[in-house]
Amino acid sequence: MAVRIRMKRTGGTNNSCFRVVVMDQCAQRDGKAIEEIGFYNPNSKVETLKVDRYDYWLSVGAQASDTVKSVANRVKNNISLADLVRKPTISKKAKAKAEAEAKAKAEAEAAAAAAAEAPAAEA
Repeated sequence: MAVRIRMKRTGGTNNSCFRVVVMDQCAQRDGKAIEEIGFYNPNSKVETLKVDRYDYWLSVGAQASDTVKSVANRVKNNISLADLVRKPTISKKAKAKAEAEAKAKAEAEAAAAAAAEAPAAEA
C-alpha cells in the first residue's frame, strides 16, 4: 500500500477549503483518509499543519504532493501565505501601451528642449 500526503477538498462551490490528509494512493480524492494532519484555506490564507505528524509520515515512506510540500515549507519557516507578495504581471497589451506612452513622453521632452534652444539661438 503506497501512502501519500495530499489535499482533500472540502467547502462549497467557489469556496474551496482543503484538508491535508494521509491517504492510500489509490483512494479517491475525497475518500476515506488514514489521518488528517492539517488544513489549508486559499481564500482566507489560513494554513495549519501538524509538523511532527508530517515528518513521521515522511519518515515511514509516505510521499507528499507538491502543494503539500510548499504548505509544509511555509509552516515550518513561519511564513504566512498572506504576507507573501506576488510580483504583478502585466499583459502584453498593457506593456505595449506603457512603452508607447514612454516613447511619446520622451519625444515631447525632446521637442520642448529643441524649442527652448531655438529662441535662445536667435537672441
